[in-house]
Amino acid sequence: MTLVSDDGAYGGPVSVATGQLGELASRGHEVELVSLWRGRSAPPRSVDGVPLYARTARTLVPGQGFLGLFHPGLLPALWRRVGRADAVQLHAGRDLVSLAALVVAAVRRRPFLVQTHGMVQPRGSAVARLFDRVYVPLLRRATAALVLTDEEEAGLRQVLGPRGPRLVRLPNGVRSRPADAERSSTDVLFLARLQSRKRPEAFVRMAALVHRKRPEVSFTLHGSDEGRLAEVRRLIAEEGLGDVVTYGGALDHDAAVRRTAQATVYVLPSVNEPFPMSVLESLAVGTPVVCTDSCGIAGALRRREAAVVTDGSPEQLAEAVLRLLEDPPLRERVTRAGHAAVDAEFSLTAVADQLEEWYGSLARPGAG
Repeated sequence: MTLVSDDGAYGGPVSVATGQLGELASRGHEVELVSLWRGRSAPPRSVDGVPLYARTARTLVPGQGFLGLFHPGLLPALWRRVGRADAVQLHAGRDLVSLAALVVAAVRRRPFLVQTHGMVQPRGSAVARLFDRVYVPLLRRATAALVLTDEEEAGLRQVLGPRGPRLVRLPNGVRSRPADAERSSTDVLFLARLQSRKRPEAFVRMAALVHRKRPEVSFTLHGSDEGRLAEVRRLIAEEGLGDVVTYGGALDHDAAVRRTAQATVYVLPSVNEPFPMSVLESLAVGTPVVCTDSCGIAGALRRREAAVVTDGSPEQLAEAVLRLLEDPPLRERVTRAGHAAVDAEFSLTAVADQLEEWYGSLARPGAG
C-alpha cells in the first residue's frame, strides 16, 4: 500500500486493504499491511485493527504527488516480509512504493496478486510514459490482476498489453453494521477528498438549492484538500451559506465511518468513480446515499433501489436530497435495500472467500 495517513488522503484503497485483511485475520490468517505513513504523530502499529508496518513518507520526487513519495527504510522491510510471506498482494498505483514492491517480488521470485483500484489506466503524460517503461514489465509478472469494473478492466488491459496477467473481477466489500450513533434528521454529508473528480462545488450548489426550501438543514464537508477547498469556501460565501455549510476537515477511517452513521443523507457528486468505498460504507451503516449515474456501482444500486441515482447536476442532487429528507418511509426503504445490497453483492465475506482461493494457489509448497 502506498500511503496510510491520519487524514485519509489516499482514500478508498486503504479501506479496501484493511477490510480484506481484517476479514482474513478473523479466519485465523496472520496478516500485515506495509505502507508509508503521513500524519501528525509517529506511524501507528495498526490501522483499523490491522497490524501495520510503516515508515514516514518523504518526498523524493517533488511535484508528483503520491508518485514521488518514499522512504529508503521501506525497501529492506519489503525484502524481509515478501521473503517470508506465504501470499503477497500489492495494492498498486503508479508510484515509487508500488515500484519497489514489484522489484522486490520479482527479485525474490515470489508470486503475487496485484489490485490497482482503478489507478493504473492509460496516461499520455511524459512522466507516466517514462515511469511505465520500468513499471509495466514488472506489473505483467503478477499471477493475476484484480479489477473492479468493465472500464477498469479495459483500461488496465490496454496498459498491460497482450502479455499481461489474467484479469479477475473482485468487488470491494464491507460488512453491514448497526449504526450506534444517534442519527440526525437534518444532516447532509459530503465525505471525500476535495478534488475535481469528487465535485465538492456541486455539493455546495446543491446545498444552496435545498436551503431555500429547508432552511433548517445543515451541510458538512469532510475530506483532505486536494486543491478545491478555496473554491468551496468562495462558493459558500457567494451563496451566503456561512452558517449552513461547514468544512470539518479530514477524518481518519474510523472517525469517517462514525460520522457517516450520524448523517441523514450521504451525497457523493463524483463523476466516473469506479467503486466508491464511501458509498458502500454508507450503505453498511444505514445512511441513505445520493450518487451520480457515472458511479461504477450505480446500476446495481438503482436496480435494487438502494440509493437515489442522479445525473450529478446540482438540481437533481437537490431534488434527491429533498425527497429523502421529507419522506422518512422512503429513507427506511432505501436503508433496508442498502443493507440487502451489501449482503448480496458487496459482502466482505465473499471477497475474502475468493482471496483465500487465490492465496492458496500462491502459497509455497508445504506452506500453511
